[in-house]
Amino acid sequence: MSIVQAASSFSEVCTTAILRSVNGVLAVLCSILVYEIITLLRPTLSEGKATISAVVLALYPLHWFFTFLYYTDVASLTAVLAMYLACLKKSHWLSAVLGALAVVIRQTNIVWMLFVACTGVINITLVHPRDNVKLNDTDTAIRKSNRSTSKDDVTSGSNLRQRKFSNSLGTDKHSMPSASLVSTNHSSGLLDEVKVIFLALWHMKWELLVSFSPFLMVFVAFLAFIRWNGSVVLGAKEAHTVSPHFAQIMYFGLVSALAVAPLHCSKGQVVDLFRSFWKRRPVSFFQAFVAIIAGIFSVHFFSIAHPYLIADNRHYPFYLWRKVINAHWSMKYLLVPLYVYSWFSIFSTLGKVQRKIWVLAFFLATAAVLVPAPLIEFRYYTIPFYFIVLHSHINDYQSWLLMGLLYLAINVFTMMIFLFRPFRWDHEPGIQRFIW
Repeated sequence: MSIVQAASSFSEVCTTAILRSVNGVLAVLCSILVYEIITLLRPTLSEGKATISAVVLALYPLHWFFTFLYYTDVASLTAVLAMYLACLKKSHWLSAVLGALAVVIRQTNIVWMLFVACTGVINITLVHPRDNVKLNDTDTAIRKSNRSTSKDDVTSGSNLRQRKFSNSLGTDKHSMPSASLVSTNHSSGLLDEVKVIFLALWHMKWELLVSFSPFLMVFVAFLAFIRWNGSVVLGAKEAHTVSPHFAQIMYFGLVSALAVAPLHCSKGQVVDLFRSFWKRRPVSFFQAFVAIIAGIFSVHFFSIAHPYLIADNRHYPFYLWRKVINAHWSMKYLLVPLYVYSWFSIFSTLGKVQRKIWVLAFFLATAAVLVPAPLIEFRYYTIPFYFIVLHSHINDYQSWLLMGLLYLAINVFTMMIFLFRPFRWDHEPGIQRFIW
């Protein structure tokens, strides 16, 4: 009898309004996490700018819109950001627990858990805050150089000067013997960073295994789940089969660049990219050529029109596909230069404050999440977009103000359409509404 009463009380509490309000609470928590991550990554940033950054990101249309609906996107983003914050603070066990929660909410978050674990390993193996250590090109000997003080307030995620806690890598349990301390300069090459990581992994294998074993346990449990479930996803497995949708990574680059238009579409950014391109002409020409060819190859052979995309006119991607991407046979090829520019701009922005191995890990994680997804769904872009913005050091108030106004305008438009432009389907009863 008591069980029946408890179930009845639970059903009374779980009304539609209460369930939807959960995302409102999570959205507030998400903004707090964004603020904490920003102040941790950039300890010299003023609290005012950190607050503005958190508020503007809370208005990001794909995040803001689903705050009012009972979708898992807000909970998924909150769990991933909490996991990342815990890892930045070197609370790896807590980070792994939060990672498990993120995976329960959305199974593809296993990729972001692995990415976060990789960033933790990178922060430990490549950074020794108290010493700037250079690689010796002729052998594996490591020599310390004098301490240097940065002249600007840009601090990379892989070179954290922690504001709220003082346990540096030089004093915690991950410190290597003085003869084996390894780090790279920010300007070092990708191969140098990989070499240093492998060297450090060998010296610190047992310490790292103990610290990151919780992530390993979650990953093993996830593999067991896949074997039991027969698929990564729950529910309609036939509608979410893994597909080589390489065009998806192109769409994400353009959408993310447009969402941070004051940075990526500014005259200064275009000039900086052109100067960098011109300075390294032979290499840059080759990179651009390869990127263009890869883009054309992706949109020609791996541009997927999922049945849900072309059948469901409630979602904005339906109209973008029909009116833009598929408006003419040549349109998808004409968009390739924009895709390539967007990714070059993103790489350039991240590369100014992140190590090359971090940028590579981020790109691979983003591709691992988006490429297998056959459906063009902008909600899938939210987590990698947040990682981009959190590590793109936008310093001026004007850019944040323009982004905030852009997001507000989009939010007002989408909410007005959602509330005041309902429609009906002939083949199905009930009111339909436009959503992302």
